[in-house]
Amino acid sequence: MNIDRFDDRLREYALLMRLHRPIGIYLLLWPTLWALWLAGQGQPPQGVTLIFVLGVVLMRSAGCVMNDIADRDFDPNVARTRDRPLAARRVTLYEALSVATLLALLAFLLVLTQNALTIQLSFIGLALAASYPLMKRLHSLPQVYLGAAFGWGIPMAYAAVSNELPLMAWLLFLANILWSVIYDTQYAMVDREDDLKVGVKSTAILFGKRDRQIIGYLQLALLALLALIGLLSGRGAIYYLGLFIAAWLALYQQYLIRNRQPEGCFKAFLNNNAFGMAVFCGLLVDFLPAGST
Repeated sequence: MNIDRFDDRLREYALLMRLHRPIGIYLLLWPTLWALWLAGQGQPPQGVTLIFVLGVVLMRSAGCVMNDIADRDFDPNVARTRDRPLAARRVTLYEALSVATLLALLAFLLVLTQNALTIQLSFIGLALAASYPLMKRLHSLPQVYLGAAFGWGIPMAYAAVSNELPLMAWLLFLANILWSVIYDTQYAMVDREDDLKVGVKSTAILFGKRDRQIIGYLQLALLALLALIGLLSGRGAIYYLGLFIAAWLALYQQYLIRNRQPEGCFKAFLNNNAFGMAVFCGLLVDFLPAGST
């Protein structure tokens, strides 16, 4: 294979993995970091943190490839996805399967450096990631399933740091499910008309004209649950300042989706990166000595 051909394949694989659109990595990373900092009382082991950050990148990339494999017959009919490498036939099905397998294998090799409980939980995480792309054909709540798949790093993080799964891990896992339904419904609002045409299900379609209202209720529930987590974990004022900023970002998202225009809905989806960052920054600084006195 000549150099130009090799570079072309690498570029297509990078596009297949959505490395040019890192928003998915961020949305998977923030709750994982929340869990690591809470489980580690502000001082998670550096090695474990590095393993989980790398694992997030690998599994999000693998999930994108798995999703494109499952949607290879639908994506050519949707304006936003028709130019994806597999949909546009610039990458073969065999190549996509090979990339997904390699990424999942690399992620599993990372997990093998952790304790037995974390390794056991990783099999559930892989099953969730692999089966999620099928959910949009089976029921109207694929966003809930996405939340479970994206949030499985939370119990794994607790297992890696403390070798146990306390109530706090599951409360945080539930919070991530709520958050995933919020941002992925905003994302699905962008494609609602195309999804109706091709027969793909989503919460955006299920919620219909009550989408903004339901997203608002979910945002309130998410913030309340994060506040409860802060109370149960003994967090201080700076953590709640982070939640206050996150609440304003949630209001901004409501403004962006007010007319249900695709561009505004997509901006609201992207804004969730700032939401997740605000929560983590509040948590991070609150655990610092100056933030906890």
